[in-house]
Amino acid sequence: MEHQDSNEAEGMVSDRKESGKRGRKPGRKTTDKADIKARLERSRQSARECRARKKLRYQYLEELVADREKAVLALRKELDKYKTWGHEIDEGHMPEGIQTLLEEMGTIKQEK
Repeated sequence: MEHQDSNEAEGMVSDRKESGKRGRKPGRKTTDKADIKARLERSRQSARECRARKKLRYQYLEELVADREKAVLALRKELDKYKTWGHEIDEGHMPEGIQTLLEEMGTIKQEK
C-alpha cells in the first residue's frame, strides 16, 4: 500500500514538472521586426503609464503629508494655549477666552 502511494506521489511530481515549465517554447521564434517593434512600443507605453501613476501617487502622498503637518501645527498651537491658560489659572488669574469656552461647553451639554 505504501509503495503504491509513493508511486502516485512521484507521478504527480513528474506531471507538475512537465506542465510547470517556464521560458520560451521551442519552435516559437519571434524574428519578425514589426512584432519586435510593436512589443518595444507596448513596453515603452507601459513604462510611461507606470511613471505617470507613480507621479500621481507621490503628489497624493505629499498633499496628505502637508495636510497632516497643518493639523499637527494647529493641535500644538491649541496645546500651547491650554498650557498658558493652566499657568494663568495656577497664578490666580482668569485667562482670556476661557469664559467663552466654558459657556460653549455648557451650551453643548444643555443641548444633549
